[in-house]
Amino acid sequence: MDFEAYRDDFPIFETKSYLNTCSLGPLSTWSRDAAHQFYDDWDDLGSHAWHERWMEALDRARAQFASLIGATSEEIALAPNVSSALSVIASALSFEERSEVLTTDLDFPTIPYQWQVHPQAELNLLSSPDTITFPAEEWKAKVTDRTLAIATCQVFFATGFLQDIPSLADLAREHGAITIVDGYHATGQLPVDVRELGVDVYISGSLKWLLGGPGLAFLYVRRDRIPEWSPTLTGWFANEHQFDFDPRSFAFREDARRFELGTPATGVVFSALAGLDVIQEVGPSQIRDRTLALTNDLIERAEDAKLDVRAPPPEARTGIVMVEVPDPEEAVQRLIARDIIVDSRGSRVRISPYFYNTFEENEAVVEVLASVA
Repeated sequence: MDFEAYRDDFPIFETKSYLNTCSLGPLSTWSRDAAHQFYDDWDDLGSHAWHERWMEALDRARAQFASLIGATSEEIALAPNVSSALSVIASALSFEERSEVLTTDLDFPTIPYQWQVHPQAELNLLSSPDTITFPAEEWKAKVTDRTLAIATCQVFFATGFLQDIPSLADLAREHGAITIVDGYHATGQLPVDVRELGVDVYISGSLKWLLGGPGLAFLYVRRDRIPEWSPTLTGWFANEHQFDFDPRSFAFREDARRFELGTPATGVVFSALAGLDVIQEVGPSQIRDRTLALTNDLIERAEDAKLDVRAPPPEARTGIVMVEVPDPEEAVQRLIARDIIVDSRGSRVRISPYFYNTFEENEAVVEVLASVA
């Protein structure tokens, strides 16, 4: 596959080397055109766009994401972000018999924040032994029959470590717990099948590797869990009789839409659908192979340049590479001056090659980082 041909679909590559997909996916001509279609509908049809175009687009978004992760559209709800999706799920859980929620200090803060402020939850924040990975043995030592949920990321945002989620889901089931997985840094850059993962809840979004921009998250709830959970955070999109507009009557939808809230940011849905189109055309398996090749090449170049690379073992790598430098902000600015866009987290520069990046871009970023370090 000619991966580099896709660079023409992302105008930023005309002037920049963009190696920061793990912060924000670059805007494609596909998403720009889709957003224009939304505005054209708004202009041409006014409020009638809802029933003539936009409600169908919401259905397509649920179905297209479901197809990407091996689910059914009835198991997918739309949310504005991961925080909202997590809040709705938390509101549906019972904490009477169990209250412990396990998560880690490598997870994106949205996850522990949710349980820190929940009045009935007992958060157990586990510490990584090396600040890069979280071994399966650490989970096994902590999960007990008091555990209500394991809430964690499939890929850690600041290290790129890929967790063994199927084993984690098996562990949770052995103790009667559920698994809530944030897949924001997984979907798009690697194949995902929620049946194989065995999770109860899986959340992702359009902001990063799915190339659709901010404002839309996808919430998967396993089909047998849906009727068990009735959230106390809700909205009119969760009502089975949504368009009756009857304030005296509320009945949850029978599918995952019972976990939705109010009116979605529909313009973002259009750009997100286009991003999903790109991912499905290239193919998650091909994206995984290409991204991993770029990641390994970047690590090898950085190590050859005597840079302090903080990388997971090869079998658990994804498209996120961390390099320890004395002044990461200065390093980021030096790279920006060379039209190379990366980011930093803590004391490390974070670089995230994706399928449309090149080995020459890896060479350039290492050259600048070596001069800084």
